[in-house]
Amino acid sequence: MTTIGMIADVAQTVLGDCAEVTPIMGPGVDPHLYQASAGDVALFQEADLILYSGYSLEGQLGNVLERFGQRKPTIAVAPASIDTGQLITVQDIYGIDPHLWMDVSLWRQIVPTISQAVVDLRPECAAAIERRAGTYVEQLEALDAWVREAVASIPESQRILVTAHDAFAYYGRAYDIEVAGIQGISTESEAGVADIRRMAQTVAERGVPAVFIESTINPRTIEAVIAAARERGQPVELGGELYSDAMGEPGTAEGTYIGMIVSNTETIVRALGGSVPALPAPLATWAERWGAPARPDA
Repeated sequence: MTTIGMIADVAQTVLGDCAEVTPIMGPGVDPHLYQASAGDVALFQEADLILYSGYSLEGQLGNVLERFGQRKPTIAVAPASIDTGQLITVQDIYGIDPHLWMDVSLWRQIVPTISQAVVDLRPECAAAIERRAGTYVEQLEALDAWVREAVASIPESQRILVTAHDAFAYYGRAYDIEVAGIQGISTESEAGVADIRRMAQTVAERGVPAVFIESTINPRTIEAVIAAARERGQPVELGGELYSDAMGEPGTAEGTYIGMIVSNTETIVRALGGSVPALPAPLATWAERWGAPARPDA
């Protein structure tokens, strides 16, 4: 069992037929606000292994999962995999920004953690898991380089990413794009009028051509920023929808971790005036499976 889909997809990709992987949080679900049901708790009780992100991403559910750790293998994959020196600290209740999957070079570090956890339970799967994990890490390394190349094509003066909440700090740091969120890291409290005015002023002063909504957050705050920026004379547009705290629908390219990052990057780069490069060779198999063009702008 996993919490967020980004962990589930990494796990399923690496484990193949060796284990059944089930996430409790699907598309459009905000992990910050998620309330576990009695059915979720029953599934956790039946699971052989529980994987969650950690660093308070799952809110109160994280406390429940810590207690499960006294009874069965339960891993907060981010703290178990990524050195604290690589994390972004924040001055709020979180302490650590939990949105680590936005930096592919960080998120790939959970692959060996998940692989080893299953090998400990199913040692007969070790060789197959090691093979798949090696291939997947190569894909993620190529994806990381591709995102960096794509974002670098955006004119420097327009390289600012405005979103509903502060989920893209790791993306910004890794790929050299300034990030501005209307809300903070959590979505527990709504943005106020002052937050909207502040962001509209930033958009107008910087000449930002596009801002973005998120799949797990009501778009009204972004829509309010667009209206307020236009009142200030900046013709800003809606750049599209980004996947922040959840992936796309199962059975689609965006319903995979690689596809989530590819889709976000394509949307950001096109809306801010850059050009999307061809996908690298290690992602050819992924692209073929999901019907994604090797050249996204083709």
